[in-house]
Amino acid sequence: MARAAPFRVQILPVVLLAMGSVFALMEPRFVSAENLTNVARQLSVLAILACGQLFAIVSGGIDLSPGSIIGLVSVVSTLMIVEHGIAPGIAAGVGMGGLLGVVNGAMVAGLRIPPMIATLGMLYFARGAAFALTGGMPVERVPQAFALLGKGSVGPLPVPAVIAGAVFLASHVVLARLRIGRYILAVGAGEESARLAGIPTRFCKAAAYVLAGFLAGLAGVVLSARMGSGQPAIGEGLEFESIAAAVLGGAKLGGGEGRVLGTVFGVLFLALLGNGLNLVRVSSFTQMLVIGAVLIVAIVADRLRQGWR
Repeated sequence: MARAAPFRVQILPVVLLAMGSVFALMEPRFVSAENLTNVARQLSVLAILACGQLFAIVSGGIDLSPGSIIGLVSVVSTLMIVEHGIAPGIAAGVGMGGLLGVVNGAMVAGLRIPPMIATLGMLYFARGAAFALTGGMPVERVPQAFALLGKGSVGPLPVPAVIAGAVFLASHVVLARLRIGRYILAVGAGEESARLAGIPTRFCKAAAYVLAGFLAGLAGVVLSARMGSGQPAIGEGLEFESIAAAVLGGAKLGGGEGRVLGTVFGVLFLALLGNGLNLVRVSSFTQMLVIGAVLIVAIVADRLRQGWR
């Protein structure tokens, strides 16, 4: 688990510094306080999702459903807020994410459906449910106070960034300090060996998807608050960005290796790269090409490293 992650943790800050310097020279606004605050606010949802994706990947699987879960959570939470208030709406949204994570975990760990197939099915189910609940229309008339969760600040820090920071810290504690986190890593490194060692492998695999679903629910609530409405279509593509962030941060596709600190740097890399390319007026199509190329390089490098080992 520990050999490659430290290298990624060391090299990514250097890459981030170099990339930031280039963008700052090309566009001075890149390092302005206003722009960096906007970046912190915008990357928060991806940061929360990437932590959930990390749990799924290190367990030996993958989760293709969080982007669609965000759309369903957005609709459910805002409908509940309009009818019953902010606190019940937030609880309903996060709870919905956790419930869908339970379903994913039951399919993967209980029924032994391959993770990609199980979560692909959830991707379509959640997106379809979101559109069915609203007829494809946004949920309006959300109280302005709810928007503070996505647009407010705590001193100089945006509230979403504070939430993301708390998620990073909690995820690190779970993965690196708690027994369940060590068990999830062990299952990803070798499920049969973990089972023979007395680890409840099915429970641990299911727990990884429950955590991923719960964090997708939280991300959906935060994103809905930032938008000030419920949107069944939001979150599209975020599942792939969360995978990219985790892999760039050193998580090994196949399981057993990954750290939250590396995922932090992976999120920062994607957020700053996208922001910098926007500021220097690179088209969205070219941005997709660049980010895809970076991810391909990271995956190829990971595979080569595994071959060398």
